[in-house]
Amino acid sequence: MKVVIFAGGFGTRLMEETEARPKPMVEIGGKPILWHILKMFEQHGHNEFIICLGYKATYIKEYFYNYYLHNSDVTIELANNNINVHYSETESFKVTLIDTGLHTNTAGRLKRIQKYVKDETFMLTYGDGVADVDLSELIQFHKSHGRLATLTSVQVPGRFGNLEIGSNGEVDSFIEKPAGDGMWINGGFFVLEPGIFKYLENDVENIQWEKEPLGSIAKDQQLAAYKHNGFWKCMDALRDRVELEAMWSSGNAKWKTW
Repeated sequence: MKVVIFAGGFGTRLMEETEARPKPMVEIGGKPILWHILKMFEQHGHNEFIICLGYKATYIKEYFYNYYLHNSDVTIELANNNINVHYSETESFKVTLIDTGLHTNTAGRLKRIQKYVKDETFMLTYGDGVADVDLSELIQFHKSHGRLATLTSVQVPGRFGNLEIGSNGEVDSFIEKPAGDGMWINGGFFVLEPGIFKYLENDVENIQWEKEPLGSIAKDQQLAAYKHNGFWKCMDALRDRVELEAMWSSGNAKWKTW
């Protein structure tokens, strides 16, 4: 099954990193977070990717163009530019890189890659989120309900600690990063039928996939939610990158299922 990845945004909330490179190329453990996402899908047997580019598209194109060389031991004869590969450690990714426009919103990006997924069921996710989602179980769930779309819903912990304060100012209890308020949010990792493109027929260049199109799909009762109770993390800001890096360095990267 083909996997579509949104990787074209400006990443303005992570400007410390994204001024020089697109957010999906910000590194965790010496590898772009985009690489981590591809590895997650590869673990479940999905290695054909369509990546929607925009901001600094050439950066991502050059990374994959040179990927084989950068992950190989080689002898290069400068006189004739002959290259002899001694050893290579590369993945079996097949990556289609599509420039979907610098300012195009997510619905427009999705519409532009329609011809690459054709009439097949496909997956879709964001280029800045990692998780330990059981993708095989997700696909089985999607097939079981017969609707056009499935999204993975997640619950995130609160950002701040909770205090219970007594009448005299004493702290009766403190909970660091308490559980969320019970609300489920869109965590990406969609499974989609080609029928979703009928919701993208008009001019959707400036429209978010997550608003009008997905809202209309839900209104037509064609959207289901797969509840994921495990690990999920979006690299939305610098603190998230720092947290993910710490998890990787400590050997506690919960999304590393390969």
